Amino acid sequence: MALPLPTEDLDLVLAHTRELWREVRGERIFMTGGTGFFGCWLAESFANANRVEKLAATLTVLTRNPLAFAKKCPHVVSDPAIVLRAGDVRDFVYPDGEFKYVIHAATEASAIQEAENPIEMLTTILHGTERALQFAASHGTQKFLLTSSGAVYGSQPPSITHLTEDYAGAPNQLALSSVYAEGKRAAEMLCAVYGARYGIACKIARCFAFVGPHLPLHAHFAIGNFIRDAMRGHSIQISGDGTPMRSYMYAADLAIWLWTILLRAPSMEAINVGSGQALSILELARTVAAAIGSTAEIHVARPAVPGALRLQYVPSVQKAEKLLGLKCQVGLPDAIQRTAEWHEHHRVLK
Repeated sequence: MALPLPTEDLDLVLAHTRELWREVRGERIFMTGGTGFFGCWLAESFANANRVEKLAATLTVLTRNPLAFAKKCPHVVSDPAIVLRAGDVRDFVYPDGEFKYVIHAATEASAIQEAENPIEMLTTILHGTERALQFAASHGTQKFLLTSSGAVYGSQPPSITHLTEDYAGAPNQLALSSVYAEGKRAAEMLCAVYGARYGIACKIARCFAFVGPHLPLHAHFAIGNFIRDAMRGHSIQISGDGTPMRSYMYAADLAIWLWTILLRAPSMEAINVGSGQALSILELARTVAAAIGSTAEIHVARPAVPGALRLQYVPSVQKAEKLLGLKCQVGLPDAIQRTAEWHEHHRVLK
């Protein structure tokens, strides 16, 4: 069973989105992917805003297993403003009535699924996105949010420190490792086509890397693995040479940005979502250890090759800042501490 999100995080999200909620008053929102990392944050931050601001709005959450989600987050499911809807995103039965807003957040960035079952991943992205758009087109939806990915840019050239939304690179469409990225590229195109055909304002959030409560500590996310090892007092293992550059946004900021993009961003304007503060994987490991107060050793699997080109995955967030006035409110050390504390309390109370 997952703990509720920290009160200070929910208060932070509400403080930076309060003016947005006026138009949501009395409305219905439909969300796919509501039980994942993004979905949990959106559902709980909505429930908090709905309760505090007395919005009388509802959020219908599509999930393949309502009972499992109810067991995972009973505090969310018990909120009268949250309605669970059983179904697969690729062929779910439409609920009745109009939904002014649709958030399509299904399909997590699972390296395991991409490697072991790429067909499942691709059909979930493509058929799921089209199904969600068909639902929006037939249920009075005015604003549709797609949680896309920075993966759509393909490999980041060493000469570019921060990827901007107008970068015209692309993944290798013949590589199985590009299934997730190519699926998200096609999903964006589906939004463009359906938006133009049915007059839906489609908002595109290209999401990068994140940290916070609900982030798995045993998946393929380096920052989650580092936090887990530091909390246990184990040595922190870096599987590569520690030189790739990354950046990490705290999940409360993610929620602020996604709500703002849904409700305020122009239609079909891709907007990067993430932190522009880059650091190497080795620097990340050191930051995690320092933030948690761990004296654990950091082991790097292999030395860096002199003169080798450095891998990067870092967004430019200038568009979000200039267009929507967004910025990160929580620094990385604080984000790591909050994540570790939530997981520690979760472990104790299990």
